[in-house]
Amino acid sequence: MTATDPVHETVNAVYFSDSRRVLATLIRLLGDFDAAEEALHDAFRAALEQWPRDGVPANPRAWLVSTGRFKAIDGMRRRARFDALDDVGDKADIAVVDPAAWADEESVEDDRLRLIFTCCHPAMSPDAQVALTLREVCGLTTEEIAQAFLTPAPTLAQRIVRAKAKIRDARIPYEVPARAELAERLDAVLRVIYLVFNEGYAASSGSLLTRHDLSAEAIRLERLLVALLPEPEAIGLLALMLLQDSRRAARTSPSGDVILLDDQDRSLWDRNQIAEGIKLVEQALSLRPALSERKRVERRFGPYTIQAAIAALHAEAPSAAATDWAEIVGLYDVLARADPSPVIELNRAVAVAMRDGPAAGLALVDAILEREDLLDYRLAHAARADLCRRLGKTADARASYERALALTRQAPERRFLERRLAELT
Repeated sequence: MTATDPVHETVNAVYFSDSRRVLATLIRLLGDFDAAEEALHDAFRAALEQWPRDGVPANPRAWLVSTGRFKAIDGMRRRARFDALDDVGDKADIAVVDPAAWADEESVEDDRLRLIFTCCHPAMSPDAQVALTLREVCGLTTEEIAQAFLTPAPTLAQRIVRAKAKIRDARIPYEVPARAELAERLDAVLRVIYLVFNEGYAASSGSLLTRHDLSAEAIRLERLLVALLPEPEAIGLLALMLLQDSRRAARTSPSGDVILLDDQDRSLWDRNQIAEGIKLVEQALSLRPALSERKRVERRFGPYTIQAAIAALHAEAPSAAATDWAEIVGLYDVLARADPSPVIELNRAVAVAMRDGPAAGLALVDAILEREDLLDYRLAHAARADLCRRLGKTADARASYERALALTRQAPERRFLERRLAELT
C-alpha cells in the first residue's frame, strides 16, 4: 500500500485513537505488559495485511483485541512446542480471563483505569509511576518521555523495564483497588494524570505548543476517576484541567505562535468547558464558600481544588485588567501553605506584579532565583525578563530572555522569546 492508500490511513487513524485502549485490554487478557505490546503490534501488522483485502471491520478495536489475543496465544504455543500439550492449554487459559471481554464496551473503558492504577502502584517509585503511565497509558515514546523529564533515554528505558519487572515479580494486580484502599492510592494517580495533562497543555519540546491528544486523554481518565471516587481533590483536578484547557484555541495564532494570557481573544475560550469547570469547582468547595473565605478553603481542600478556584477567577474575568488579582494573590498564599514549592512562589510573584506593579513582582522573582531554586527553569527567567522589560531594564531583560531561550526546547516558545529579544533592540 502507498502512504495515501485510504485503508492505510484508516489503520493509522485507528492506531492514533484506539491503540492505548487496545493495549490496556490486551494487558488484562494476557497478564503481561511485554506480551500485550507484542500482540498489539502483531494485530496492527495483520490489519495492514488483511483490511485492504477483506475490508475494514465494523468494530476495528474489537477486531484488533481479538487478533492480538489469538496471535499471542499462538506465540505461546510455538514457544512451548516441546512442553506437554496440557501445559500449553493451561497457559492459554490463564491468558484469557474473559474470552468476550473485548466486546464489552464498559469493561474495555475500565481497562484504562485499571492500567493507570497498576502503573501508579505504591510499590514503584514516583519516577517509575510517571514513566510507565506516559509510556503505557498515553503511548509516548521513550525518547519523548526522556526529553520531557530531562532524563537520558537509556536511563528512562531501564526505569520502564524495571517497573514492568516489578509488576510481574511482585504480582501487582491489574485492577482498580478496593474502595478502602482508593483514598491512599488517589494522590499518586492524581499527580500522574496532571503531569500527563501538563505535557499536553504545554509540551516540553517539539514543534507544537500543545498536544491535545495528551490533555484530552488526561481529562478522560480524570472523568473516569471522578465517577469512581468523587472526592473533592479528584473533582478539583478535573475542574482545573477543564478550565485550563478551555483557553486552548486562544493560546496560539493560526501560524502556531504563542499568545500570552493578556493578549488572548477571550471570545475563543470554550464557554461550555468553563461552565462545567466552574460547576465542578463549586462542587469541590461544597456549594462554594466565598473565595475570600480563605481559611475555610485552606482547612478543607488540597492544592488542585485551590488551583481550580484560581483558574475560575481567570475564566470569569472579562479581561486581564479586570481580573481580581488581589483575590488570586490571596489564594496563592493559601496554596503556598497547602503545597509549598518554588513554582507556586513564582506564580504568586507574577500575580503580585499584576496587583502591585512589576517592581514588586521582580523583587519576589529575584529572591527565588537568588536561592538557586529555579535556576534551570525556563519560565522563571522568562518571567523575570518580562518584568525587567516592563520596567525599562533592557540589559537585564536581555540577559534573562537569553537564559530562558537557552533552556527552551519547544519551537513556539523559542520563536516568542526570539521576538521579545528582537523587540528590545
